[in-house]
Amino acid sequence: MLRTHSFLSTWTQKRSMKWLGILGLVALSECLVIIPLTTMKTMRETLREKNLLTNFLLKNTYNRSQNATYSPKLTLHPLRNYLDLAYVGNITIGTPPQQFKVVFDTGSGDLWVPSTYCYSRPCRTHNVFNPHTSTTFRLSGRPVDLTYGSGRIIGFLGYDTVRIGKLIDMGQPFGLSKSQFGMEDAPFDGILGLGYPSLAIQGTTPIFDTLKRRSLIPQAVFAFYLSTQKENGSMVMLGGVDHRYHKGKLQWIPVSRPHYWQITMNRITVNGLILGCSRGCQAIVDTGTSFIVGPSRLVTAIRRLIGARLVNHEYAVSCSYMARLPTIIFSINGKDYPLPPQAYIRKSLRGRCLCSFAGGTENISSSETWILGDVFLRLYFSVYDRKNNRVGLAPAV
Repeated sequence: MLRTHSFLSTWTQKRSMKWLGILGLVALSECLVIIPLTTMKTMRETLREKNLLTNFLLKNTYNRSQNATYSPKLTLHPLRNYLDLAYVGNITIGTPPQQFKVVFDTGSGDLWVPSTYCYSRPCRTHNVFNPHTSTTFRLSGRPVDLTYGSGRIIGFLGYDTVRIGKLIDMGQPFGLSKSQFGMEDAPFDGILGLGYPSLAIQGTTPIFDTLKRRSLIPQAVFAFYLSTQKENGSMVMLGGVDHRYHKGKLQWIPVSRPHYWQITMNRITVNGLILGCSRGCQAIVDTGTSFIVGPSRLVTAIRRLIGARLVNHEYAVSCSYMARLPTIIFSINGKDYPLPPQAYIRKSLRGRCLCSFAGGTENISSSETWILGDVFLRLYFSVYDRKNNRVGLAPAV
């Protein structure tokens, strides 16, 4: 879930937008932490069932603000790019532990949850953290302002014990919201960012960096398996990799810019015809984004190619035609990653077949950029190597 963030008075100082060596890739079982992720009903389906989808999209598709707090290269993405599907896992914060559902998000760098000081509507529909009942909570007093494609939170910084499975991280900085905009019907309480430290609030250390610095995990590596099943089966792996979740060897791709998990892509083709990335381009691997997101003009061309038409703010194709749609091939670091129609066309609860390509990355960068979200990552097991600044991909089982 790509986001821009601001730490109020210090924002002007910050204006920017895997695996270890071949030996020792598998951590010992007592060191490898595997966190189950649960696939939730999509926000879009929840809103549709409540007859709220049209108004919600109209109000939340575009940026809430264009003031100087935000980097111009990190304009918010439309809501529909991100929240059709969310993979969430449980963590706890505080002593005694208070439980939250969070998105493990490679497109951001901060951990935040709603607080009891928040009276916005989204906070009334989610679990909130009460700092007064935690004996290990420390107040920073620093204000926090975080903006995502799905909304914005304003609050303050605190420190407390965070537990992810068997991992216990004491004194971890995290944001507590006092106001939230958007995310009313999101199937998660907060977000746990797994991006590079440059994405995090200035002066704080992201939780993954803290885990490694304190030797709570054996390797500076994490991995994702995003199942196509509707409920259980998905995993985020911290400190190692379970190779049973992928087929064949991992293909390593260098990170082109250590900020997002950003890599260089060669081209996008259909039956040998180049649809995008004709001269090479950049791609961001993002577990917090549901769609494949690209420049609007190129996404429009792909929609035309597959016959997708706008229906109630979504692009739909005839379900009877889906079997005849082409496979779209993403070429990365000299290797092809096919995306068949069953992957980029999803069926809604009402039986409509919807296109999972969205435009908008021209707001991120003036150069051609794509976001490889969950549509791509359900097909390809992904590994994130902070030590060697590289991403590993292999077909998921």
